[in-house]
Amino acid sequence: MLCTLKEAAGLAKQAGHGLAAFNVFGYEDAAAVICAAEKTDRPVVLMTNKLAVEHMGIPILAQMLRYMAERAAVPVCVHLDHATELEKIREAAEWGYTSVMIDGSGLPFDENVAITREAAAIAHPRGISVEGEIGSVGYSDHKEVHGRFTEPDEAEKFAKISGVDALAVAVGTVHRMEEQGVDLQFDRLREIYSRVDVPLVIHGSTGVADADLKKLVQAGACKINMGTVLRMTFGHSMRKQLERDPALFDRIKIFQNCMKDVEKKAIDKIKCL
Repeated sequence: MLCTLKEAAGLAKQAGHGLAAFNVFGYEDAAAVICAAEKTDRPVVLMTNKLAVEHMGIPILAQMLRYMAERAAVPVCVHLDHATELEKIREAAEWGYTSVMIDGSGLPFDENVAITREAAAIAHPRGISVEGEIGSVGYSDHKEVHGRFTEPDEAEKFAKISGVDALAVAVGTVHRMEEQGVDLQFDRLREIYSRVDVPLVIHGSTGVADADLKKLVQAGACKINMGTVLRMTFGHSMRKQLERDPALFDRIKIFQNCMKDVEKKAIDKIKCL
């Protein structure tokens, strides 16, 4: 069943667990994630990032994912991840996304607030949830992110005046890490949680140890974003099949096996929350 981020986060909080959010890049991984959510009886978020949008386009992604979400046995949110332009927010809203993220984290505070409020003005009249970000989650090299952690004072102020339904915060995670091993600031997260009334979002969670995923939820996080882990699983599955049988060419057979492996990995991650 199709739902908004606000609805999915509320259901997860009511049940006492975190909300898994996975970046997907087409039908195969989206279907695998929905199967994983159904088998664990959890709501889930299907996210499309800039790479997916450039590859397939918002109209195709929106219609495909909405169709799949509407027929799922559990609540499924269709979410645009890391949009930096209001035009993308507007396009996603028009084509049927149920949630959007406007990423103004690279802007000065006042400009971040302003663009986030504009995104909310586009999305909220359509019943679409809005995620914003304060602080900045880096990419790949975790040594570069320590000066960009979210400050509790700014998070509190931003949440009150920006109009967000969910707030992404930086507490030590890093986008696109292929191995687990980040130094998380749980005390910082707890302080932010005590001062912010909207669900908190953690980006870059592939690099978080499985045991720490639950600790993030216990410290106040709600939506836990993961992408690289499923991309790696899909790619490794395909590679193993072709190494085992170099003559294999049946796209459907190859992808069906990849989907099984992605589903298993998604189930494992959902259960960590």
